[in-house]
Amino acid sequence: MANKKVEGTYEETLNNSEAFFIKYGKPAIIALVAIVVVLAGIFLYKNYVSEPRENEANTELAKVQNLFNAQQYDQALKGFTKIQSDYSGTDAGNLANLYVGLCYAHQAKPNWAKALENVEKFSTSDDQIISPASQMALGDIYANNNQNDKAVESFKKAADMANKKALDNINLSIAPLALKKAGIILESMNKKDEALKIYEQIKKDYVNSPISQEIDKYIQRASN
Repeated sequence: MANKKVEGTYEETLNNSEAFFIKYGKPAIIALVAIVVVLAGIFLYKNYVSEPRENEANTELAKVQNLFNAQQYDQALKGFTKIQSDYSGTDAGNLANLYVGLCYAHQAKPNWAKALENVEKFSTSDDQIISPASQMALGDIYANNNQNDKAVESFKKAADMANKKALDNINLSIAPLALKKAGIILESMNKKDEALKIYEQIKKDYVNSPISQEIDKYIQRASN
């Protein structure tokens, strides 16, 4: 009951898009999926070893990705689940864990428990995009499972992972977005001081990011 009270009080101070994110998280995941879908092919090409079983798994994954791209999530879920089972231990099978979780998040009635169960199975690597993006998705899913502390932790981890692989250790896309999400969740938990530090960090470290251009209003809100 306490969590619901905090959420309700906080939503009154948010604009509509932010309130929708806190309650459902779906727009953020949809935006994230665009990143994953576009770059998945690059990730597969550059990182998967040329072994018969791996190549077979990649071929099957590419077919199901077409369903996912077409937003046929029910059919895609069946396909990714089969890859998850048939090609366990391969890189494609690992990536299928992430896709299965995202499919559950995109159902007409999202199954956040199943989304969490499967995204948690995805093993991150040291790539620049997909692994930090998966952590950001995990943060969204934790938030929708009322695990806000873990959500904040995942968002911060996503930022750290993205920065680690970026030029000058500053990623201007995933990192500031993930940190902003962490700040919003912290505000919902009435931890305004912690949120303020994050917003100020965004303003200082991510000057050339579009998110930095609007961060002053978040700083002002968290300061009140």
